[in-house]
Amino acid sequence: MLEIDDISLRVAGRLLLDGASARIPDGARVGLIGRNGIGKTTLFHAIMHEIPLESGSIAIPARARVGRLAQEAPDGPESLIEVVLAADAERTALLAEAETARDPHRIAEIQTRLADIGAHAAPARAASILAGLGFDEAAQQRPCADFSGGWRMRVALAAVLFAQPDLLLLDEPTNYLDLEGTLWLTDHLARYPHTFIVISHDRDLLDEAVDWILHIDAGKLVLYRGGYTSFARQRAERQALDVKHAKKQEAERKHLQAFIDRFKAKATKARQAQSRVKRLAKMEPVIAITSDEVRPIVFPPPAKSLSPPIIAMEKVSVGYEPGKPVLHDLSLRIDNDDRIALLGPNGNGKSTLAKLLAGRLAPFKGTITRPARIEVAYFAQHQLDELIPEQSVYDHVRRLMPDAPEAKVRARAGSVGFSGQTADTPVGNLSGGEKARLLLAIATFAGPHLLILDEPTNHLDIDSRAALVQAINEYPGAVILVSHDRHLIEACVERLWLVGGGTVTPYDGDLDDYVRLVLGRGTRRRDTRDEAEQASRTDQRRAAAEKRIGLQPLKRQIDAAEKAVTRLAAEIARIDGELAGGLFARDPAKATTLAKARSEAAGALAKAEEDWLAASAAYEDAMA
Repeated sequence: MLEIDDISLRVAGRLLLDGASARIPDGARVGLIGRNGIGKTTLFHAIMHEIPLESGSIAIPARARVGRLAQEAPDGPESLIEVVLAADAERTALLAEAETARDPHRIAEIQTRLADIGAHAAPARAASILAGLGFDEAAQQRPCADFSGGWRMRVALAAVLFAQPDLLLLDEPTNYLDLEGTLWLTDHLARYPHTFIVISHDRDLLDEAVDWILHIDAGKLVLYRGGYTSFARQRAERQALDVKHAKKQEAERKHLQAFIDRFKAKATKARQAQSRVKRLAKMEPVIAITSDEVRPIVFPPPAKSLSPPIIAMEKVSVGYEPGKPVLHDLSLRIDNDDRIALLGPNGNGKSTLAKLLAGRLAPFKGTITRPARIEVAYFAQHQLDELIPEQSVYDHVRRLMPDAPEAKVRARAGSVGFSGQTADTPVGNLSGGEKARLLLAIATFAGPHLLILDEPTNHLDIDSRAALVQAINEYPGAVILVSHDRHLIEACVERLWLVGGGTVTPYDGDLDDYVRLVLGRGTRRRDTRDEAEQASRTDQRRAAAEKRIGLQPLKRQIDAAEKAVTRLAAEIARIDGELAGGLFARDPAKATTLAKARSEAAGALAKAEEDWLAASAAYEDAMA
């Protein structure tokens, strides 16, 4: 179906693909994966002939229809259902011709072809796709221009799915969806009748909807049979074999070189030595697969715990326009170590509840009780726009630590993944994932008691999402999570709240029950594997909780060192102020005493900074 033969692709002078080849079978469902910035979207551009190849070729059958999710959302007076129906160009052309055709034979051909392509059932199929992506019957009749950009991108996705091209290319389609839409799309793609390639970092989608993984690594394309879990296992096995082979070859190289060095000057052994020189020259080095270390994500714990509950609501109503509450009659409680995911389609009030909990919305009525000293961190994707593009990572961290010495600011930047020169990179030059990491660090800087994450994974690749899972599980405070990433929810949360019908209620089932509810499949008895997986996740969360408790002594050392650094820096600044006023001339004895005190304080400051760095490093190692 799709043949990629020895292609090389270069963008802005950077070689992304170098002699890469792959054969995609007809009807294959393929997940295209690789680290951010490695060339996945560029490969799509090449398949669509939007950018030239440096070398090699890409072949697609001549009559094959290729479809790709539009880069720009539709925006016009047409209704949603009309936009989706128009995506089937053949049906649209045949219906238009049927209106004007007069030749009986041509009319018969048109009607036969319309029947063959299911043209008369198309409106129902289009409506079903739109409904799966979150548009009810009334919304489907409204013009596209009435909707925001994110919702219009859903319409674009519905259109390309409705068209059913022979080769479908989807680039991160779940970024525009909520959990419910993601579940529907995963189910729909698993039954897609033609070939598709999807760029995604959603592990559940890559396990349930695809049967091949196409991996971009080191400029090459490698095709694996199976979903993501199978790929990860195969890759780990291949890596282990290559590491073993590389070690064996290195030992052989050393043995050969030792023989050459020892006997090359001896006439009796010259022939054997020369033979080994030739053998050594012919050995092609085995390069073991290397995986770049993913920088950890760390959420600093709260300095002091609070008495539970940290938030309690009684009969609360909240919204944006007085008299028009989005949510009402909320009576909820959040404790210190709660892990809660908010479920429900977009538009039902999940973000409204998040803003209420973060203190960014005041209630219309009812009471909210929270401690005066509570620290709440709130992360939402739209906050990426609040970063200052021309300022560096160091500048953003410095604003949060105005009185700290440079070494401490850089150490803090390094602890969130921006060490060395990377801390001086302008934010405008960072990738989406790096910006998300920085924003998470800024939001959680003060050590919050409650962490609210609203779609935190949109710019994170699979490995970074795994780092986020670890960070959440090791964080000792409470977490409220809104996400379309099912794996993230299953790995991190212990309670589910359903947001819908203008209120919020605890959901009694688990996420598997909710998936069946969304997909309309009723309920079924949980099998042994389900129970084992659930028990495993419970054990992991329990282990994470025990680990958080064990890290408290190190956290106290870090806090004590930070306080000492702050105190000593202030003391040195005070002494410098006194010495700067000509004290040596007026009172040499006092000046000498102060100078000695400053020297001692400087030494103590250096030791406190060393203690802080050592404790921080030990803390990070313990969490690794």
